[in-house]
Amino acid sequence: MQTTKSAPKPLSPRAIEVMKPGDKVKADTAENSGLRIKCGRSGTKTFFYRYTSPVTGKLVQIKIGNYPAVSLAQARVTLQELKVLRKSGKCPATEAKEERAQQIEAEAERRKITEAQSFTVNDMVELYLRHYIEDRVVDGKRIEGARKRKGQREVRRTLEGDAVRVLGGLPAYEITRKDVVALIMEIVDRGANVQAGNVLRELTAAYEFAIGLEKFSDDFANPALLAKSSLRQAKVKLTSQKGKRILTDNELKKFLEWLPGSAFTPTQKNILKFTLWTGCRTGEICDARWDDIDLEKGYWHLRATKNEAERFVQLPQQALDYLKQLKNITGEYPFPSQKTGKPIQQKSLTEQAWHLRQSDRMLAIDHWTPHDLRRTVRTGLARLGCPSEVAEAVLGHSRKGIEGTYDLHKYEKESRLWLQKWSDHMDGLLG
Repeated sequence: MQTTKSAPKPLSPRAIEVMKPGDKVKADTAENSGLRIKCGRSGTKTFFYRYTSPVTGKLVQIKIGNYPAVSLAQARVTLQELKVLRKSGKCPATEAKEERAQQIEAEAERRKITEAQSFTVNDMVELYLRHYIEDRVVDGKRIEGARKRKGQREVRRTLEGDAVRVLGGLPAYEITRKDVVALIMEIVDRGANVQAGNVLRELTAAYEFAIGLEKFSDDFANPALLAKSSLRQAKVKLTSQKGKRILTDNELKKFLEWLPGSAFTPTQKNILKFTLWTGCRTGEICDARWDDIDLEKGYWHLRATKNEAERFVQLPQQALDYLKQLKNITGEYPFPSQKTGKPIQQKSLTEQAWHLRQSDRMLAIDHWTPHDLRRTVRTGLARLGCPSEVAEAVLGHSRKGIEGTYDLHKYEKESRLWLQKWSDHMDGLLG
């Protein structure tokens, strides 16, 4: 007697409910053929559609969802949608894979935009400073920064004092060429052209560093670099122009009478006086430490100089007497910031001079800068008869050529003598 094979039964919620791990895959029938469900080792039951791809001709499958989050009825509806897609000549699995890839790419782009929005100019500057300019420790190993220690401090001071002050809290990717031009022109307007050039150079480099680390999208353009081009086109000078300004004796007399009651801060006044007594650069004076000043022997051991040649600055009696008074009222530094107690920033002098001119509180003489005082000392020494080689030693200028190679005399005694004559001359101007 021949037995007939019973037709396969369609899937039912009951049949799915009783499935256990290890059971065979169950398949649906008729118009729902291709719909299958399996029970994994963990007991999770998963619907999937198994079919021959119209693209590759190979047998493939695509997941529809897990039961019971996706019911049998919902799985059948999704199945019919996938079958329509297949009949159109498309492979549902391939389409789903491409769609998922697009979703991942879109999510990555959204995440990149979110990160860019939170990546401020301040963050960018810190990244540039800590991971390139300054010394750092990686895996216990010390790595030297791109600049020497003094240069590291200068770069941080340059960027924090202007770029971070004005733009720091803004997203770095939102900064435009006009924003950077406005920043640089603000610095130029206060008479600090060299500082403006330094800020533009370091801000450009900070952006380039961040671009190299893919902190911005591929089509991002460095706004500082664009600003540099605009400023060049406008012929804005961002370098030092050879200075010729000196204060005549008459102007120097007016300056010395005006300075004590001026709106410069006490520390700024002290620096300007010390510049006239010693001929030193204001930046060197700002960074002075009491540890390097010997009030008994009358000298200041200047370790960090522009030409990297340390020297002993000879102090006239007027400077010594004044330093002895300061010693009792300052901390570690003779010329500290009133806010931080750390060395005052050199640019605060030019900034304050700019503010005084804007508010019509500046001394009524031709425009002058703090560096003009150093030039005034050099010219004043020459007028008093000081030999050129001594005057150059006073200013700490390095000698060139054969003379610099063979004449290693420091002219310290001579410098002390002539600085004293110069300081006495200034006292004489006041009567």
